[in-house]
Amino acid sequence: MDGANDNRLGEYLGARRALVTPEQAGIPAGSGRRVPGLRREEVALLAGISADYYFRLERGRDKNPSTQVLESLARVLHLDEVEADYLISLGRPRPRPRRARASRRPECVPARLKDLLAALDIPAFIENRYFDVLAANPLATAFSPRLAPGNNRLRSLMLDPAERDFQEDWDRAVDEFIASFRSSLGDDTADPRAIELVGELSLASARFRALWARHDVRQLQGGTAAVNHPNLGVLRLHREKMPIGDLILVLYYPAEHSADADKLALLASLDAAT
Repeated sequence: MDGANDNRLGEYLGARRALVTPEQAGIPAGSGRRVPGLRREEVALLAGISADYYFRLERGRDKNPSTQVLESLARVLHLDEVEADYLISLGRPRPRPRRARASRRPECVPARLKDLLAALDIPAFIENRYFDVLAANPLATAFSPRLAPGNNRLRSLMLDPAERDFQEDWDRAVDEFIASFRSSLGDDTADPRAIELVGELSLASARFRALWARHDVRQLQGGTAAVNHPNLGVLRLHREKMPIGDLILVLYYPAEHSADADKLALLASLDAAT
């Protein structure tokens, strides 16, 4: 996992700098540029700081800049609110990692949450911040067998051809999932589960490596999921993600009186008949 050298702030600045063109920053591109985005000195000039200071930030020699400096850099790098908050979080002093994290106890879903899943007549499941599925109701697994407990949704998305076919817009889903995964990790570079998952996907998927290197961050909460169900065709469902302690309840539900609602009702009846 990147960040093993404890320079997440510098890595993020460098990755985002490479994505801003001179034209976007209002700088004449000129000729003979050897970098795809802005030069370090250009970022420093636009942010109102010295080039030497910005160089130290990217190299990890100064890890605790002021919030004002980070806000200026966020403006220069065209970061949105979520990305700017993430940048500022990387610049905060970090506590020393605790060894106990490496021996974290397995996550357990309380019985009351399993009862909640069973009572819902829409696809619903419980996941953790790594997209590990910990519990699911029958309609969720009928919706997608990759939602069965024990699966990891990010791994399925990147490596399972069936999941790629299932997603109506796989490219968009991949972008959102990876950016959301990085956002959920924050600056926690010593998490064994995260290191394991990032390492596995980096080795197995060139697409994952490329997107992980961009350092995109995004909050994947409410929204719409469009899928190609093998039996029902295209389904467009609302998605809600509700934090419950360290766990996340995920719900998929249709618009009222829609064709998608009829399709989901048919899926429920087919599942009940099996």
